[in-house]
Amino acid sequence: MTVLPAHREEIEIVTEDGLTLVGELALPASGRIAATLITLHPLPTHGGFMDSHVLRKAAWRLPALADIAVLRFNTRGTSSPRGTSEGQFDEGVGEAADVRAAVSFAVDRGLPHRWLLGWSFGTELALMYGAEMEVEGAVLLSPPLSRATAPNLEGWARSGKPVTVLVPEYDDYLPPELAVPAFAPLTGARVIAVPGAKHLWVGEKYVRIVLDYIVDAVAPGAGPLPTTVPTEFVTALGGPS
Repeated sequence: MTVLPAHREEIEIVTEDGLTLVGELALPASGRIAATLITLHPLPTHGGFMDSHVLRKAAWRLPALADIAVLRFNTRGTSSPRGTSEGQFDEGVGEAADVRAAVSFAVDRGLPHRWLLGWSFGTELALMYGAEMEVEGAVLLSPPLSRATAPNLEGWARSGKPVTVLVPEYDDYLPPELAVPAFAPLTGARVIAVPGAKHLWVGEKYVRIVLDYIVDAVAPGAGPLPTTVPTEFVTALGGPS
């Protein structure tokens, strides 16, 4: 529960239908950006938001440990300590404009090597809308495949963009034995079963596993991440960053 050094900026993203979404951009203090993560959070009606713990810890750690920029934001109608994004939850339909706006924001800011990082509901948004956007690929955490369909997966396959899928052994919605055949239309996807993990990736052990896989996908050679840093490198939770 510590925050490593980064340039952190509260941002606002405006969608094509005129909504203002709130978020944060964390940039490496080194000034070098090896990759950019555009994060898509879990289902807001079940407690998902830009501060969902894996995404929050990615923003706290990856800029310093792997020179990875992390863009987090609340989709329409979603609240977090950062604030509430305008609009209302739209079951993944209107959220298409949110994803496009976030990617456009990253493009306009000149953030290089852009990747979508989706978790649960966020994987649905990535799969349904991301293949044709200006991103290099996607990393998916705990995909339920409850909204995304085979044509969405086939669209990613046609794009040729790499997709890494992390599936918890004990996932509540799509465990590995179901995920492998379900992702068959996305030929070339790397589907990885993570032993012992559950849908919410609770526990530092699983956060580390997830972050290492993310880094391996978007910035090969930058991992595995160190598990310790000097004390002077650390900001206590809630302090300045």
